Amino acid sequence: MLFRYLFLALFFFFIHFSLFSQSLPPFKGLRFDEDYTFLKKDSVKKKFYRKLKYVPLNKNGSAYLSFGGELRQEFDAYNNEDWGIRKLGHNNFHLQRYNLHADLHLGKQFRIFSQLRSALENGRKDGPRPIDQDNMNIQNLFVEYNFLYAANEKLYVRFGRQEMFYGSQRLIAVRDGPNLRFAFDAARISYNKNNVTLDALAASDIKVNTGIFDNKRSKEINLWGLYSTINFKRMPNTSIDLYYLGIHRANTKYEEGTGEETRHSAGLRLWNKPSVFTYNFEAIIQWGKFNSDNILAWTASSDIEYTINYKKRYATLLGLKTDVISGDGQLNDGKLGAFNALYPKTGYFGFDPQIGPANLIDVHPYIIQSVNEKIFFQLDALMYWRYSLLDGIYRPGGAFYLPGNSSKNRYIGTVYLGQATYEFNSFLTADVGMQYFNIGKFINDIGGKHSALLINTRLILKF
Repeated sequence: MLFRYLFLALFFFFIHFSLFSQSLPPFKGLRFDEDYTFLKKDSVKKKFYRKLKYVPLNKNGSAYLSFGGELRQEFDAYNNEDWGIRKLGHNNFHLQRYNLHADLHLGKQFRIFSQLRSALENGRKDGPRPIDQDNMNIQNLFVEYNFLYAANEKLYVRFGRQEMFYGSQRLIAVRDGPNLRFAFDAARISYNKNNVTLDALAASDIKVNTGIFDNKRSKEINLWGLYSTINFKRMPNTSIDLYYLGIHRANTKYEEGTGEETRHSAGLRLWNKPSVFTYNFEAIIQWGKFNSDNILAWTASSDIEYTINYKKRYATLLGLKTDVISGDGQLNDGKLGAFNALYPKTGYFGFDPQIGPANLIDVHPYIIQSVNEKIFFQLDALMYWRYSLLDGIYRPGGAFYLPGNSSKNRYIGTVYLGQATYEFNSFLTADVGMQYFNIGKFINDIGGKHSALLINTRLILKF
């Protein structure tokens, strides 16, 4: 309880402080990717906040500490979150997330990064979901050693608890939308030379318990792989990702049943850096074993954006995402066709999606309108169909949700989203969103009676 009050005091202090502070470079999705060594210069380290971001420990500043954190308050008002199947009705609740981190550098070669997390839920009718509650635990605690630290070549190893994401976060993500972000106990080797990056990783995922310092890692390595990115010299804005990822899980559930799974994924992604015309194409094939069944699953996706008045004050971004994600074609035939998204980015289908990336066909047009450098509006429409009529639907995190072999209807529903974001400055952001899930015939067939409405508000402070 004392720790919570400390966080709240920091929250209100930094809200006041951020409104009158000079900004630094934008915060990263992974906070340990931030670099504040430029604050060595006497001319830029006079203010309190800048001293917090760079605390020299020796005369030449090669050893230093950096502190930071995040404080997020979220209020959700749901109506028929379960489409009336479990009769949840109105469900209003409050989510809180608090992170504090310290980054210790001992020269250019050695580093320790640590981060505490506290995530709280209050008011939800049937209690916190697995993505909501974790009173206090370690989110990141790793050591890093750099073997090479040249301008055009780097080689480092990172060992310990750490967040990770790769590419468009289809298979490995931090999962920033929910209250709890993913973390792994992992060993990772990263090599970067000129236009090529290669990562090798072996990891155990974390079982979240809701108490204090009681999270546990799995007893075996259950995620491993290689991920490479190649930037083309002749086309400097265009890149290709090639990767292989493997998982092993002792207890996975599908419409087919529950059992042990070893699955391999190979993927290719072609993408370019944000510009007037931006694209992101990805294809993944999966194989392996589920109990005695052979796995053969796949997905193909595209995300295309065109920006009117690019880099201008009143820019308009028009986008279209599409996905085709395989499901199981026949029960008890010795084959499993359901796709497994491993550790996906749940926000890919909206800010609080109800459908996950398996057995799915979706079309997702969207528009983002900037009023100025601080205010943005976004409108989305997501149309969902089942890929296989003999498979059900899955949760945003990839877990099996509701069976579907009793229905012959493909159409799941259409989701309409609207969101407004106001960035006070680089520290403080507020947004409010509305999401309406208009149910289709498939949801009716499995017992759903009501469309779902969510109103979501967030206040996010980073420092």
